[in-house]
Amino acid sequence: MKTIKGPAIFLAQFADDKAPFNNLKNISHYMADLGYKAVQIPSWDTRMIDLQKAAESKTYADEIKGIVADAGMEISELSTHLQGQLVAVHPAYNELFDGFAPANLKGDLKGKSEWATQQLKYAAKASANLGLNAHATFSGALMWHTVYPWPQRPAGLVETGFTELGKRWKPILDAFDEVGVDVCYELHPGEDLHDGITFEMFLDKVGGHKRANILYDPSHFVLQCLDYLQFIDFYHERIKMFHVKDAEFNPTGKQGVYGGFQGWVERAGRFRSLGDGQVDFAGIFSKLSQYNYSGWAVLEWECAIKHPEQGAAEGAPFIASHIIKVTEKAFDDFAGTGADEAFNRKVLGI
Repeated sequence: MKTIKGPAIFLAQFADDKAPFNNLKNISHYMADLGYKAVQIPSWDTRMIDLQKAAESKTYADEIKGIVADAGMEISELSTHLQGQLVAVHPAYNELFDGFAPANLKGDLKGKSEWATQQLKYAAKASANLGLNAHATFSGALMWHTVYPWPQRPAGLVETGFTELGKRWKPILDAFDEVGVDVCYELHPGEDLHDGITFEMFLDKVGGHKRANILYDPSHFVLQCLDYLQFIDFYHERIKMFHVKDAEFNPTGKQGVYGGFQGWVERAGRFRSLGDGQVDFAGIFSKLSQYNYSGWAVLEWECAIKHPEQGAAEGAPFIASHIIKVTEKAFDDFAGTGADEAFNRKVLGI
């Protein structure tokens, strides 16, 4: 077994124009002082990194590593959540996602997809230049508007949708394979890959691609009423990243999973700071350790109630307290007999 690395923190929810959250140097020192050992960097935020430059210049990538190292930390992974979303977008969401891409691509569905695909390829090279072995992203969605089958989905719609999704992602996965980096999809409502079944259907369309893997985030499974512990039993071989994020689901006689169009505070299912929700993190850390998960435990802070700075401050010790230093020997070794084959045969009477 291997000991999980951490605590680490995803910087996306903390980046800001105000110090100390306004650049990679300042925010790295801030997070290091809280007890974090690594940062996960949002690649779309130029205050943190220039993705294309990191892909094309090993010297620049080394500079980025150096900035983080000066704070006593490492880079856990890069993220292209926003760019990955644009690889596949249904026209109904075209304008809603304009803010994820350059202004000159506003309203250009095909242009945004092509731009996003190139961004992912930059991310592959940048990850390699930074010495990373895993990358975080979203799958995008062509079928999410049909997630509830009313009106009835036309025959073959899902098959066609996953075929197209696989077609778009296969060249990207190949680009990551060329540099030895895993693509880890955060299984998330709003994405076509949002649970185990949808991941399996996608995996089939990309030929079981070894670089198609999972960013495990239990908070999204709590809100789907999915067994997030058994999920690890099923998919542990593909889990290469871990977002430590809490959530709660408190259905009432008035609302359930769909939330009644309410804001986050009023929803039955909502994200919470670590320890304030319902996720069984002791069970998760035990299972991941059991299955030799060797990556980082990365706080993704999102909470409808608590201030982010309090969430960050509380997150590092929370994660550290859940990381299991795995044992190198059996607890009952003290009672061992030191038997050999001859002795074993004698014990068995053979």
